[in-house]
Amino acid sequence: MIRVMTIILLFIINSIIAQDFQGSVTYKTHRKVNIATENSKVDSDIQKQINDMVAKQFQKEYTLQFNPIESIYKEDISLDAPKAQMEGLEIVIAGSSGSDILYKNIKEKRYTSHRDMFGKMFLVKDKLKDNDWKLEQETKKIGNYTCFKATTTRKMQKFAKIIEIDSDNKESKKPEEPKEVEVTITAWYTPEIPIANGPGLYSGLPGLILEVNDGEQTILCNKVVLNPKKKIKVLEPKKGKVVTEERFEIIMEKKLKEMEDRMPHGGDGKSIEFRIGG
Repeated sequence: MIRVMTIILLFIINSIIAQDFQGSVTYKTHRKVNIATENSKVDSDIQKQINDMVAKQFQKEYTLQFNPIESIYKEDISLDAPKAQMEGLEIVIAGSSGSDILYKNIKEKRYTSHRDMFGKMFLVKDKLKDNDWKLEQETKKIGNYTCFKATTTRKMQKFAKIIEIDSDNKESKKPEEPKEVEVTITAWYTPEIPIANGPGLYSGLPGLILEVNDGEQTILCNKVVLNPKKKIKVLEPKKGKVVTEERFEIIMEKKLKEMEDRMPHGGDGKSIEFRIGG
């Protein structure tokens, strides 16, 4: 039954490509954060404050604007966004910037990601990966839409790092190398919006993805607007140094290593570096 439904929906998707179908979706993100420390001087209250503060940095809102072939995905910047600040503590969150723009071309199976790395602009151009989704029978409602469950697995790197430095530098530690683990991705898509797209780099299902979870981060739709009166323009970013995803990761690793090497040793402060992998 699932296979028959998929074939029908794929036919519908292909049939609307030639039509002037477009829309926008707003997503909110939430990430589980559990930064553990072995330093006995960090009590449980401070530990909780650190986790709460870092978790708030990942409570963001994004908009996906799409037509049948292309889409733009970017963060909605809020002027009162929470700051990662605590007396005597520096937090560096390496990952996406609020100015980043992700363009996807579903038909050509490629993407262009405009990224700001510490003030230098890059255009990351690469192919969209086949997610090898497994379609499930389970359904649920998200807003007014009936959604079907789909799962896949992906290897991801865990990048959470902690560097703790006491004033006498006796307990300073180098961060551990990131570990690659296999995680299960769960997506919920709706055939009622027959667009094979979704938040971030997620795509390839017979319907728009309204929710996705990788075990740590949840991306959930909270607003859908179809065929708005004002026509949506989906424009591919053009400015920046063109690199592949693999090359960009190498450059970012080098830059972060330089930052770690320049980090002052001594003083009463501590530094936490939290990175997003995947």
